[in-house]
Amino acid sequence: MTLSPLERDTRRRQRRRAELVRWGVIALVVLVVFGLGVALGQALHDNPNPNGTVTLEQTLSIPSVPPGSTITP
Repeated sequence: MTLSPLERDTRRRQRRRAELVRWGVIALVVLVVFGLGVALGQALHDNPNPNGTVTLEQTLSIPSVPPGSTITP
């Protein structure tokens, strides 16, 4: 089977277009996976341990009593 030059060019263009579409889809999938990885990393960074212990530090001051005085309730 012999192809004319026009048919050869047409098949070559179709093959090239199919290749470009395939690489475009691969690039799109890679970008989506990368974006999801970045989003997951940000989510884990924002809330690294949801059930962690929260520590509250507060200083209590005792009222001063002048020396020699007595306190009665």
